[in-house]
Amino acid sequence: MSLLAVYDINHQKVREIELNDRIFDAKINPSLFYDSVRSHLASQRKGTAATKNRALIRGGGAKPYRQKGTGNARAGSRRSPLWRGGGTIFGPMPKDYSFSLPKKARRVALWSALSLKRQEGKLILLNEFPLEGFKTRQVLEILKRFNAENALIVTDDKHTFLERSARNIPGIEVLRYNSLNVYDILNHEYLILLTTAVEKIEGMLVS
Repeated sequence: MSLLAVYDINHQKVREIELNDRIFDAKINPSLFYDSVRSHLASQRKGTAATKNRALIRGGGAKPYRQKGTGNARAGSRRSPLWRGGGTIFGPMPKDYSFSLPKKARRVALWSALSLKRQEGKLILLNEFPLEGFKTRQVLEILKRFNAENALIVTDDKHTFLERSARNIPGIEVLRYNSLNVYDILNHEYLILLTTAVEKIEGMLVS
C-alpha cells in the first residue's frame, strides 16, 4: 500500500489515502494496451455496411433471351453481376466485428493503464465534485485549477449534474467506475478519480 494525496475542488490537499499497489503500481504492459484498445474500437463498429448479391436482386427469374441465334453471349439471368443492375460480387455484408479478451487480460490491462497515469503524475484524486445544478462554467473553472483541460473523470455512481455539465466540454469525459476502460484512460491526458470511486475500482479489479 502507498499513499496519495486527495484534493478538494479548490486544489487544496485535504488528506491522503492508501492505494492498492497491485492496481496502481503494476508493471506496464504495452501489448495489452494494444489488444484492449483494438477490442474496444472493434466493439464500436456497427458492421451494417451491405450490398445486394445476385440472390437479393429483384427479378431475373426468366431467361432474358433464347440461348442460341441472337449473336449475344449466353445469359441465364438479369441478376448476373456482369449486367447493369445485377448483384455485387464479394460486396460487404452485415457482420459483427467485436471480439473479447480474456477476463484476466482485461483486468491486467486496466492495472497497467491506471499505474501508467500514476507514474506519469497524471492521476488526480478528488474528495468530491459538488455541483448544485448544470454548471458547465463551474466545471471548467475547477478543471483549470488542476490544469486538467483534457481529462477523464470517474465517479462511483450517477452524478447527473456533473455528467450533463461536462458533456459539452471538448476533451472532458465522465464515466462511472463500472464503465472504466483502457481506451478512455489512454485517450485523455489526466485521470481524475473521486475517492468513492477508488474504493469501488479496487473492489472490482481485485476480486
